[in-house]
Amino acid sequence: MVTEVSESTRLEYAARMNRVIDHIQCHLADPLDLEQLAAVACFSPFHFHRLFRAWMGETLQAFVHRLRLERAAQLLVFHRARSISDVAMECGFSSPSSFARAFKAGFGVSAGEWRKRKICQANRNPWEASEAVALGFSKLAGPMARFKEILMTQIPFEVQVRRLTPMTLAYIRHVGPYKGDTALFRRLFTQLFAWAGARGLMGPDPTYLSLFQDNPNLTPAAKQRLEVALAVPAGTASSGDIGIKVMEGGLYATARVHVQLQDYAAQWDTLIADWLPGSGYQPDHRPAMEFYLNNPDTDPEGKYHIEMCLPVQPL
Repeated sequence: MVTEVSESTRLEYAARMNRVIDHIQCHLADPLDLEQLAAVACFSPFHFHRLFRAWMGETLQAFVHRLRLERAAQLLVFHRARSISDVAMECGFSSPSSFARAFKAGFGVSAGEWRKRKICQANRNPWEASEAVALGFSKLAGPMARFKEILMTQIPFEVQVRRLTPMTLAYIRHVGPYKGDTALFRRLFTQLFAWAGARGLMGPDPTYLSLFQDNPNLTPAAKQRLEVALAVPAGTASSGDIGIKVMEGGLYATARVHVQLQDYAAQWDTLIADWLPGSGYQPDHRPAMEFYLNNPDTDPEGKYHIEMCLPVQPL
């Protein structure tokens, strides 16, 4: 009986934390105080502060602050027409001066210098690395420099920009390292599919995917947020670890590839670093996604058939 009660409590906490994290992700530009977020989670402010830290491994203030800085870092690089002051306001900072101090403290350089020199290449983590990497600078040529030598016809896959319609998703959130961890993905999807199957939600041809809420070049692996998800009918109720939300529609650059597990990162690097600069589009704040189109266990070559979806908007 004690075990059943403890598990029920844990699932309720998971549902409440899912709600508040979803709320934070959607309202980074808004004031996000403790009382407001505690109300979203249906906890008292005093207890919520402690619970959030235990659940996420960092304080609520640190979590919100980090997400705002990471979003600002990406906007500075990919939305160069916006002023630094506009970026500061869009990411929830109270003034340009407070943003300037926070950005310098977080990344080791000014926002202006970051915009001038930052290259979002893989394997660059300014939060937990040596001094050279902490600046966020790569030794490789950046996307714009590389594009001078790469023709769009040389991209090894076809990219289509198309408008996806909103979709109701059931999801499980994971916080922590996930790159290359097939056992983790298998476990999460097995749990999600078991939950959906018991409710008659799988169907003959289910649509399932992963959503990546953080830029792995900016966010420490221990804090990266992954969501494995399944399309479900609107009105489906959440349950414990399983949250329900609506995937934002809009424009996405999509590409279908057949790859071995070790080649995943290279496909994304090509899409972002080689295709994007010459496309007339820029990324926006929505999460990148991967739709899974086959079972690699039954593929003759053991390859994954995936559709990469990068959220974009016109330059």
